[in-house]
Amino acid sequence: MSISDLFDSGFKDRNKGHFSAIVRVAMENGHLSTEERLFLDKLAKQLEITPDEYAEILENPMRYPINPPHLHVQRLERLYDLSRMVYADHVLGPKQKEILTRFALALGFTPGNVNYIVDKALSLLVMNVDGDTFVYEMQHMNK
Repeated sequence: MSISDLFDSGFKDRNKGHFSAIVRVAMENGHLSTEERLFLDKLAKQLEITPDEYAEILENPMRYPINPPHLHVQRLERLYDLSRMVYADHVLGPKQKEILTRFALALGFTPGNVNYIVDKALSLLVMNVDGDTFVYEMQHMNK
């Protein structure tokens, strides 16, 4: 097995774990809404989750370990990715803020400031900022 195969395998496993964590959050209330299903469909394509893997993860989202980011910057980068997915095409409509709040909590942001973080994240997306600007603005939003 070559080093690139190992990297690809690790990347794929991380994507499955990431997707599985999002499925867990989405299914927290016991079911998936139509909007959540559309969001997961789009996310699966972006994360290169095959249809078989998708079905397997929906059936048992606990099978894959969650790999939460340890560093604050990594959490912000993942929040940026999730925010873009939630905001893109307005698939979730009025549920965007609710879903993004659940994702932010799952990433480890505290309940005391999660609403402020989500509002800031969505406002930055409205301004169409890139990932580096997003992280910088989120790190300096209290200054």
